[in-house]
Amino acid sequence: MMKFLSRIVFWVSGWSLNDNWPRGLKKAVLIAIPHTSNWDILYARAAFFLMDIPVRFTIKKEVMIGPLGWLLKGLGAIAIDRKRAPGGRKQTYSESMVSMLNQRDELVIMVTPEGTRSQVKKWKSGFYHIALGANVPIVVGYLDYKKKEAGIGPCIYPDGNMDEQIEELKVFGRTVTGRHPEKGIL
Repeated sequence: MMKFLSRIVFWVSGWSLNDNWPRGLKKAVLIAIPHTSNWDILYARAAFFLMDIPVRFTIKKEVMIGPLGWLLKGLGAIAIDRKRAPGGRKQTYSESMVSMLNQRDELVIMVTPEGTRSQVKKWKSGFYHIALGANVPIVVGYLDYKKKEAGIGPCIYPDGNMDEQIEELKVFGRTVTGRHPEKGIL
């Protein structure tokens, strides 16, 4: 049903796909760039349904109750449960996501590295630490509103050179036009 609705969204809006998902990849951190509009989730979700990429996004477990929880789960939400780690402190979101990736054979978690729809000078680095900690690649998912294209960009394996590798991802991101270009990647 979701794939059918996604086809309609792409057909009506005139969007196309660049399905370049790495063959055989079952676990990854997928960064969605640029994130400049609330409309991004509609096109991104539709694109991932059409490409058969089982993308999930995280949300606080407290929100995942009742009808809203069922809807969010259907869209790919998974609840973050920040269980107490040994020693009594709560896990960070990044630690929880590393744990989720380590416990499953297949999981693609979507993260927006900007952390907001506004323009930022520096990306949040949690996505990098998650991928490094779970020993999975970082894959770029993008929405280019100028071309009306949703697709998959570079795939990198974190090697500990975080600043250099994030800059490499940003270089690609600067070639993509968000819905609000003035909020794009610096």
